[in-house]
Amino acid sequence: MPVVNPWIIAVSVMLSTFMEVLDTTVVNVSLPHIAGSLSATIDEATWTLTSYLVSNAIILPITGWLSNHFGRKRILMTSVIGFTTASFLCGLAPSLPFLIFFRVVQGACGGGLQPISQAVLLESFPPRDRGKAMGFWGLGIVVAPMLGPVLGGWLTDSYSWRWVFYINVPIGAAAIIMTRLFVFDPPYIRRSSEHVDYWGIGMLAVGIGALQVVLDKGEEKDWFGTHWITALALVAIVCLSAFVLYELRINHPVVHLRVFKNRSYSTGVFMMAILGVGLYGSTVLIPLVLQTLLGYPAVQAGIAMAPRGLGSFLAMPLVGIIIARSDSRKLLAIGLSVCALTLIQFSRFDLSAGYWDFFWPQLLMGLSLGFVFVPLTTTTMDPIPREAMGNATSLFNLVRNLGGSIGISVVETLQARQQQTHISILGAHVTPLDPDVQAVMRQIQQAFAIEGSDPVTAGHRAYSAVWGMVLQQATMMSYNDVFRLLGVLFLAMLPLIALMRKPKAGGPMAAH
Repeated sequence: MPVVNPWIIAVSVMLSTFMEVLDTTVVNVSLPHIAGSLSATIDEATWTLTSYLVSNAIILPITGWLSNHFGRKRILMTSVIGFTTASFLCGLAPSLPFLIFFRVVQGACGGGLQPISQAVLLESFPPRDRGKAMGFWGLGIVVAPMLGPVLGGWLTDSYSWRWVFYINVPIGAAAIIMTRLFVFDPPYIRRSSEHVDYWGIGMLAVGIGALQVVLDKGEEKDWFGTHWITALALVAIVCLSAFVLYELRINHPVVHLRVFKNRSYSTGVFMMAILGVGLYGSTVLIPLVLQTLLGYPAVQAGIAMAPRGLGSFLAMPLVGIIIARSDSRKLLAIGLSVCALTLIQFSRFDLSAGYWDFFWPQLLMGLSLGFVFVPLTTTTMDPIPREAMGNATSLFNLVRNLGGSIGISVVETLQARQQQTHISILGAHVTPLDPDVQAVMRQIQQAFAIEGSDPVTAGHRAYSAVWGMVLQQATMMSYNDVFRLLGVLFLAMLPLIALMRKPKAGGPMAAH
């Protein structure tokens, strides 16, 4: 195998990873434009998001098997070429079905990019430098989802929604060239002629696909109040349960689940799922607060999210350097604690919060995520042998993405439920007999009367204005409740760190 500078390899795989992760969020703000351009409703247009996530989730866990069966470089090249081509065709889409079809192709090709690039990085760097490699790789995983809405909004407003897809073409072309020149399969990966686990692949595809649709559409469709959501949930439970039992019994499983016997790995994967819940959940909540309550336009809301990405951008390379000299578990504890405190800080905001009130907690959260992501990844992967790395990284990335989907669904549902609760509580005090309500009503009525409204109309408008105030306060309080819960969730992960073993040789990912 040719000797290549590992940082050149890092840049090669980072390009494709960044491109793929960016596409999980970059399309979101373009949905109204896509719907209008292709004569579809917003609800129909959201299938461009769901179709991508479903096909992506199906491919993720079998990436390790695909790499061993066909060769890692071959799969990586195929994935990048397929993703880039599908992106270009998405931009050309003349109709919504055409767009959805190539989003499926795009998601399927993109599913293998994250675990393969992570496995390549972990194997390309010597043990003392693997923390730096994970810090560099983590930039794409953490920063790209935050950059996506800003970039998507700017491209859509300045040019067209089609450029949200076209932007992938030059990045993909560079990734293809660099992968072809600088990435090579390690000696222990050879094209295998093992028995193909068709039953396992089938059950996994159906189960993961059904689960992803349930998570993506559940809150929108009132969860189990919708028959097809209930049916898909049952399909997911049955298929995934049967898949686990089947994979543990056969000799050549498509996914090696016995890797979970390792305590550090299984604990790290569980923590990554919880991290996905908190990270993606808060990433959804903050723009909603900015746009629905504080009146920020979409692009400005995206810009207001930028400090978190900036904090991660600064912290991850730094953590990658110091992790080789420190116990990564201590860094992880610091990161989780600070992240929890920033989420609790978000739970104290009110309707008078300004840009700088959001700036500093988000910057601090971004910094803390660097202290979470890099130590968690390196500690989790430390005990995994090189030949099992592809399988382990596939499951690790799958769980993070599923955790993100669960987080988005849960926070949206909790926010809606808590909003109704607070409306009931606050609304019970808004009566004509309450002195405070009477005082506010008189002030508003006087303002409307000055505008020329007759007394009856002014009274109705005043009552509507008071009810609007109640609704806003209830909504803000519901967001605060969810932020507080996410903060507690991060604190609850701290005891789990004790279950993880310290990485060997005083640094992450000791050689095996």
